[in-house]
Amino acid sequence: MLIDFVPRFLLVFLSIKTILGEGTIYRRRQKLKAMKNGLDLGGAYEGMIGRIMAQGGEKARLGMAAMMWISHSKRPLQVNELCHAIAIRIGSNDLNNDDIPTISTLLDCCQGLITVDKGAPTVRLIHFTLQEHLRTHPYLFGRAHSTMAEICLTYLNLPHIKNLPTGRLPDPRDTPFLEYSSLYWGNHMRIELSNRATAFALQLLGQFESHISAKSLWKSIHAEPLSQYEPDDEPFSALHCISYFGIPEVTNTLINMNRWDANQRDSGGMTPLIWAARYGNEEVVRLLLRKKHIQPDQQDANHQRTALSWAAGNGHEGVVRLFLEPQFVNPGSVGRRWGKAARAVDHFLGGRYVNPNSSSKHGRTPLSWAVENGHEGLVKLLLERKDVKPDTRDTKYGQTPLLWAAEKGHEGIVRLLLGRTDVNPDSPDTESGRTPLAWAARNGHEGIAKLLLGLKDVNPETPDTEHCRTPLLLAAGNSHEGVVKLLLGQKDVNPDTQDKYGITPLSRASYIGHEGIVKLLLGQKDVNPDTQDKDGLTPLSWASYNGHEGIVKLLLGRADVNPDTPDTMCGQTPLAWAAQKGHEGIVKLLLEREDVNPNSSSKSGKTPLTLAAEDQHNTIVDLLQARHSRRPQ
Repeated sequence: MLIDFVPRFLLVFLSIKTILGEGTIYRRRQKLKAMKNGLDLGGAYEGMIGRIMAQGGEKARLGMAAMMWISHSKRPLQVNELCHAIAIRIGSNDLNNDDIPTISTLLDCCQGLITVDKGAPTVRLIHFTLQEHLRTHPYLFGRAHSTMAEICLTYLNLPHIKNLPTGRLPDPRDTPFLEYSSLYWGNHMRIELSNRATAFALQLLGQFESHISAKSLWKSIHAEPLSQYEPDDEPFSALHCISYFGIPEVTNTLINMNRWDANQRDSGGMTPLIWAARYGNEEVVRLLLRKKHIQPDQQDANHQRTALSWAAGNGHEGVVRLFLEPQFVNPGSVGRRWGKAARAVDHFLGGRYVNPNSSSKHGRTPLSWAVENGHEGLVKLLLERKDVKPDTRDTKYGQTPLLWAAEKGHEGIVRLLLGRTDVNPDSPDTESGRTPLAWAARNGHEGIAKLLLGLKDVNPETPDTEHCRTPLLLAAGNSHEGVVKLLLGQKDVNPDTQDKYGITPLSRASYIGHEGIVKLLLGQKDVNPDTQDKDGLTPLSWASYNGHEGIVKLLLGRADVNPDTPDTMCGQTPLAWAAQKGHEGIVKLLLEREDVNPNSSSKSGKTPLTLAAEDQHNTIVDLLQARHSRRPQ
């Protein structure tokens, strides 16, 4: 062990000595980049951080503060953001502009361990391995996240920030730290809570509705099209804010103050409970559900989704369990006799019950959302409820949970749903008319296709209503060889079926250029390799058109393929298409055939030679002229 330790120690020592031996920051940085991955960079980093702290006084403070912010920030910081963040003194009532360090000062204080990106005005650590090193040495910065939360909140509580008008967001050049502090103070505080941060947060939240940070946060979290309203229509309150961030200690204080309506919708139509459930803030959800008049089944105004629906769709199992607790049992599940009475009691108590089948704007249930997003544990949890309907269609696409699972490829969920007797495994959607098998085939989910083909009541030949394509056509047209092989193994699957355009699986595979699928289909006895679609194009025409030389060879090897069939759309033969598109190799293959006429004319009177010349495919022109000169006169 000692023999192994000595060279390792020496390697670290020499690495540090080499880096520190350089005379400039640039040369130190270049030397660090040149070090090989196998070397112990951790030791080198410790030495350089030691040099930062050894500067003492304000230089050491600035250097370590910059390193803390860059390594712990929730997004890359711009130069001005970093400089202002470091200038803020926790608990201060003002910001001295003369005390804001320049970026050159920070770069110097950090001894070359940070750099400014040229493409964007952001500051970052010199290398990702330094980020990893700092994460494994959290003691370097003490309680970094609580410190950062306190700094953000100090900034937001500054008088000149509090007094900013809320009509519109100010110019970022005037308040460079406003956006970051507004958007992320809660994220830092949730990670690491402190009494001082709590006090600062309550100070901000006490006037939150009239504070510019409310607008900044609202604009950020509503970047997705949740609402067409403006934040001035309905306030984004302190309770909405803290439910979004998910800080139970502060939430509890706000609830006990009784200043805010826990059922109030913000301008995006969301209640505090919906915000907490949507982002999986379980303890906040629990606190809100304890409020006497909370309405746990209230829908948001935009998507008409309940808190349960948002939690289920985003995979927050702990939150979903809270809504499924006995005290929130759907009164409709107790039966007709007692259902009316139970609903009356529910109304009297302020709507305390939760409907696990509540439908959103387009008829999507919590189960449907959980299925689409692949949250298998949640699906299992919901299916354990006797009052959950597992085969409900949405109103937009007409898709059941099984259809969503088959489309998205969630095999475990498909198994769960197929284990139910009240789920139809062959029910198509109403938009495209595709069955679960058709969706699995189209998207290449081989395991799901195998499960469905093992069921007696699944028809493997059901065409969709959109293009009249069977599962085989969908699989062949989307390059899913494994599914094609599965389907061809079924006795009742027609390998030569046509869609509404007359296109067969072989034509589709020839068009996209999937040689493996073409081989599989040509191996079927009842496949016609020369079928023309409604435009008169054969598989050979499609392969020639798109330049799939390997498939052209396969098709020309068949005695039942006519290599000179013109289409009915333009009157062009495979040779004409290959010549026009410039596929030299295919032109050579076709010209080797005696049964190919190089002078055939299209409907517009153009020969392959004319078409090649028009598009300046000179090599093909030479090939065609040579073939013409060899023809017997």
